[in-house]
Amino acid sequence: MEDNLQNVSDRSIGFSRFFIVMGAIFAALSVMLGAFGAHALSEQLVGRSADVWQTAVQYQFFHSIGLIIIGILLLLLTTPKLLRLAGFLFLIGTILFSGSLYLIALLSVKNLGLVTPLGGLFFIVGWILLICAALLSTRIRA
Repeated sequence: MEDNLQNVSDRSIGFSRFFIVMGAIFAALSVMLGAFGAHALSEQLVGRSADVWQTAVQYQFFHSIGLIIIGILLLLLTTPKLLRLAGFLFLIGTILFSGSLYLIALLSVKNLGLVTPLGGLFFIVGWILLICAALLSTRIRA
């Protein structure tokens, strides 16, 4: 394995580790928050609030997997800048999108509704950058 990483910079290895760890943390949190919403908050989260909570959990989980994938791709593709930017957009998007939805569902805070689409925009741009990173990579590191 050590020989395979000779072509990968220490910076890419560090960011790879960071995105994989953050993705795993966000994934674990999404499972915990999903269970918390379904059980501990079942009486408080009714109707639309329950749907909003579930949407937050799902998007957090999806983008947790995206972060892990980005962490792996940092070791394989030759486009680390695009991948790092995509990863940070997923991180910030998760905090803005899912975080605002958790607060909206739990506290009925209406003026956070503008933060949610901004988080969604970060997700979209992150996915587009991931596509670009894959298409522009000159090779896959062996």
